[in-house]
Amino acid sequence: MFTQPAPTLEPDFATSRPNRETLRRAYQLMRTADELARLYEENKAVTARYVHATARGHEAIQLAAAFHLTPHDYAAPYYRDDALLLGMGVAPYELMLQLMAKRDDPFSGGRTYYSHPSLRRPGQPTIPHQSSATGMQAIPATGVAHGIKYLEGQGLTPKGSGAPVATPPVPPVVLCSIGDGAMTEGEVAEALQMAVLHQLPIIYLVQDNDWGISATSREMRAMDAYEFAAGFKGLHRLQFDGADFLASYAGMQQATEYVRQRRGPVLVHAKCPLLGHHTSGVRREWYRGDNLAQHTLQDPLPRFHQQLLELGFEEADLEELGAQARATVLADYERALAAPNPDPATFADHEFAPPAVTEETGERSPAGADKALMVDAALHAVDDILREFPEALFYGQDVGGELGGVFREAALLAKKYGDARVFNTPIQEAYIVGSTAGMSAVGAKAIVEIQFADYIWPGLNQLVEELSKSCYLSNGKFPVQSLIRVPVGAYGGGGPYHSGSVESTLLTIRGIKVVYPSNAADMKGLLRSAFLDPNPVVLLEHKGLYWSKVPGTEDAKTIEPAPGYVIPLGKAAVAQQADATKLRNGETCVVITYGMGVHWAKTASRQFPGQVEVLDLRTLNPLDWEAVQAAVRRHGKALVLTEEPLLNSFAESLAGRIQRHCFRQLDAPVFTLGAANLPAIALNVELEKQMLPNPEKVSTALQELLAY
Repeated sequence: MFTQPAPTLEPDFATSRPNRETLRRAYQLMRTADELARLYEENKAVTARYVHATARGHEAIQLAAAFHLTPHDYAAPYYRDDALLLGMGVAPYELMLQLMAKRDDPFSGGRTYYSHPSLRRPGQPTIPHQSSATGMQAIPATGVAHGIKYLEGQGLTPKGSGAPVATPPVPPVVLCSIGDGAMTEGEVAEALQMAVLHQLPIIYLVQDNDWGISATSREMRAMDAYEFAAGFKGLHRLQFDGADFLASYAGMQQATEYVRQRRGPVLVHAKCPLLGHHTSGVRREWYRGDNLAQHTLQDPLPRFHQQLLELGFEEADLEELGAQARATVLADYERALAAPNPDPATFADHEFAPPAVTEETGERSPAGADKALMVDAALHAVDDILREFPEALFYGQDVGGELGGVFREAALLAKKYGDARVFNTPIQEAYIVGSTAGMSAVGAKAIVEIQFADYIWPGLNQLVEELSKSCYLSNGKFPVQSLIRVPVGAYGGGGPYHSGSVESTLLTIRGIKVVYPSNAADMKGLLRSAFLDPNPVVLLEHKGLYWSKVPGTEDAKTIEPAPGYVIPLGKAAVAQQADATKLRNGETCVVITYGMGVHWAKTASRQFPGQVEVLDLRTLNPLDWEAVQAAVRRHGKALVLTEEPLLNSFAESLAGRIQRHCFRQLDAPVFTLGAANLPAIALNVELEKQMLPNPEKVSTALQELLAY
């Protein structure tokens, strides 16, 4: 049964009734949303080719929310928010272009679903790209608010869609729209926690229709969103009838005024009827029964119609507005049907934004410079960035305060740059990763850290759904500039939760870059390039190389490059050359590796003087495939070496690719070597040694390969 709470507007600010022109516009757009839903249903053979949902029943709260946004604000709509988009100035024609996956769809160019917007254009609020918005949007939206607060604190202006101004006419707010069913997602709680902890300028608009596909609210939750929000101290709450436009307008005015003036978060709980299908693929008649009739009694359109009559509007005027809405929708539908489809030749465009660094520049080995440990090279690179780029900030677990990271990789940075720029987060890997998408959308440049690679798994949903797809699905409008540092690898007794390698998993995610330095100089040059790159970059930093304490890793300590030194991503380097004479005589091979593997290979090669080239990949995606092919063709024999369990790994994939493309130049099968195929690294150091590669195991493989 549809339940409607009594309005509980809290009188923090005076509310006012919208003016007559606003009421006319609201009614016309409400009729437009109704006509859209009707047209989609009447033409479902065409419109349901691609899945969609409509706002039917939610129009009042969505329009009320839209009317309080300015061009300098930001919005994160969810998939039922087509009325919200109409209220923000998106034309029905534009919505239908996305419905039919047409070329000129302004959001994605035909790449993603109806009412999945991404928009950056003058005169309208900015809508950063987001996924299907079943709770996942809460973290990036909160990241937008976090970025706004950070930039405001630094005296910088957030990057929006309006004309550049020194200061927006009103302080910007973020609107995060979300269905009540998504409020049970754990990521939503992470977002609310950070919004309260940092008092961020965001409104969480929860549209509660008592349904989550076919599951009712009684089945899904123990409390509604308003009750749930009470547990977050410092989160201002409002609750009202979302099917009543006048109540919704007054309530959203209170919410936006609170956020603009207090710069703190608000949660709005608005009850709405669900009058349409869940989506075009899950139809209401399959499961709603009498419930649909009950919800129809709360239909916002006839209620608003009656309110306008009571306010002095003429029936004929309202009917004329309705007729105009219908005419517009019908005309736009015919235009959209005739609009061109995307050019198939563009299918691969915008996987990445163009890189910022394309050549190695700066001094790699300055005269008189001292050698540096890899951990110190990373620290100095971040220090240089924070000093040079005021829009840069650094956060993660334990990187702030006195500690400066469990590996001291951020030592003293918080003291030097302040807690607003370098700070600790809760244990929230999803927020650490996903917030960077929102930061990037407003021009804040986040460096974040996952404390150990073994802890990255809760952040993968955000990495996959929000960061990796943003550039591609927004048709290039919203690449995500994000540098995610991840200490990785075994280092002697770290055990099952501090020793893992994760590169193969990361490399199955398209749309991110993965970097893996093996020495201090490369660390400094690659970290800066990763920061400057406009795309998401995961920087894997081997803990066993940080201090060069592991035997055989002395070469990880190098002369420290000068500030500003950069290495382009996707460029391998020859870490050790083979002897030219032995190469001509066919007595050599190449080890293709990265990270700790470089040092295992160099140590093992001492038993085969001049016979082993070591190719350090440095970047795993994009891969320097040209360098790999050239090295294999030089030698005719190759070993691909990794620290990961070998089965189904990146190393095996690369070996197969080499076999396919360099077959005619090979004098032996492509050899591979990695860790044992076990689910975890044991704590006991002797068990760890049995599992992992080491110079002795590499030497055995090289002996067999060279003798082949």
